[in-house]
Amino acid sequence: MSLAIFDLDNTLIADDSDYLWGQFLVDQGIVDKDAYEAANAKFYEDYKQGNLDIREFLAFSLRPLADNEPQKLYQWREQFVQEKIFPILLKPAQELINKHKVKGDTLMVITATNRFVTEPIVQLYGIDILIATTPEFSDGKYTGGFNGVPCFQEGKVTLLTEWLASHSETLDDSWFYSDSHNDLPLLNRVTHPVAVDPDEKLQLIAEQQEWPIISLRNDACPTHHFKK
Repeated sequence: MSLAIFDLDNTLIADDSDYLWGQFLVDQGIVDKDAYEAANAKFYEDYKQGNLDIREFLAFSLRPLADNEPQKLYQWREQFVQEKIFPILLKPAQELINKHKVKGDTLMVITATNRFVTEPIVQLYGIDILIATTPEFSDGKYTGGFNGVPCFQEGKVTLLTEWLASHSETLDDSWFYSDSHNDLPLLNRVTHPVAVDPDEKLQLIAEQQEWPIISLRNDACPTHHFKK
């Protein structure tokens, strides 16, 4: 039995859930359109370039959780998943997940996008284990802060290492699927790194390292990488 780890945004889904959640808040009039939209776009570009200040971004992205009552947030999140997430779920992603499940592998998603946004998305794919940045919740409300280490770049390695230790698991014969060069710290730790519809930087490195490169953006179920 192996550990099969998946990134979420632009890997298992065909867009970035963090960015889409921000746009959803704008569309619903929950945040100021001009200011929020501009900041959201800037942070997303920083992420793609590998220059994101994760703590600055979290202060921005978690603010709406603190500014609104949890019950309302959960209602908005349900609408968000229906309107923005269902259309970008990927059938080949589910088929890939199912292949690992049939093999008896332990399935996990590890994502920089916070748990409030990602938990219901991960559940749609039938994956129970989620490692993500966790928004702080105190006295019945979100505070706008977060607990522990941000789940980003080296932080993913840190949080996964903690999980492995607490569950007596290892990375022996492990898999990690990701689209982003931001995930190179973890891609370099697993037995089977796989680039999924990779960004330009990851594409180049995957070719140099002779890592499998696959796409989940079509109807064909990806199977060739299991031959590695």
